[in-house]
Parts: sequence; C-alpha cells; structure tokens
Amino acid sequence: MKILLQRVTQADVSVDGATVSRVGPGLLAFLGLERDDRRSTAEQLLHRVLTYRVFADAAGRMNLSVVDAAGDVLLVPQFTLAADTARGRRPGFSSAMPPADAKPLYAFSLDWLASNHTSGRVAGGVFGADMRVSLVNDGPVTFLLSA
Repeated sequence: MKILLQRVTQADVSVDGATVSRVGPGLLAFLGLERDDRRSTAEQLLHRVLTYRVFADAAGRMNLSVVDAAGDVLLVPQFTLAADTARGRRPGFSSAMPPADAKPLYAFSLDWLASNHTSGRVAGGVFGADMRVSLVNDGPVTFLLSA
C-alpha cells in the first residue's frame, strides 16, 4: 500500500465535468492498493496520515498533524501508484490489487478516515472513474508513505 500525501490549500475531484469532492486546507492523499494489502495495513497507514506532522506550528516548524491543524483530507484511489517501474519504458500493473478487491478496501479506507478524523472534513474520489484532480500544493510539501 502506498499513499502519496500532499499538503494543500485546496483540492477537488471532478468526474465528467462535475465536481464530486472538494476540500479546503489539509491533505490530498492518493491511495495505491497492492495485491497483499489488507484492512489492517490500511488502518496502520491511514493512522500515519492523520498523525504525520506536516503542518507548521507557531515557530514555523512542521510539528502539527492534520488532526492538530483541523485540516481536511481528500482520499483519491490511484491504482497507478502500485505500478512496477523498475525497468523498461512502460509500467507494469501485476502488483496492483484487482478492482474487485480494491474497491471495498478503498471504501473501508474512506470510512475509516471519516470515523477517525473528527477535527476536519473527509472527502473521496470515485473508484474506477476517470477523475480530474485539481490541487494547490502548499509548500510544496509531498511525501510518499508505504506499508
């Protein structure tokens, strides 16, 4: 499981020209699910997302989590994060979780975030859709978390 985490001032997801999700200051998290990922893996990594200190404190140091900063979280499924890019010029997706398994794990992840992040809003993308994601990266601050 991989999460590409970006601190944003705003982010939104559109499908077929209609905005389906929008968040204010907080985190945009792209979620890549791999074949061996489980709910327990998701819980551990999502807990890290909520507690990862990427927001500035009063001294300007990254010491606050999204929970501390009362920021929003936008969780977007992105199977391409599970790609094998070790060689060649075309990514391989044999390590990506099949959609039939990934969709319920993504839904679980979104529900888990909504239940465990009460100081800000939680929103999601649309699994399997051709999404347009717009964001304003704050910093820029971007981290790749993996389990």
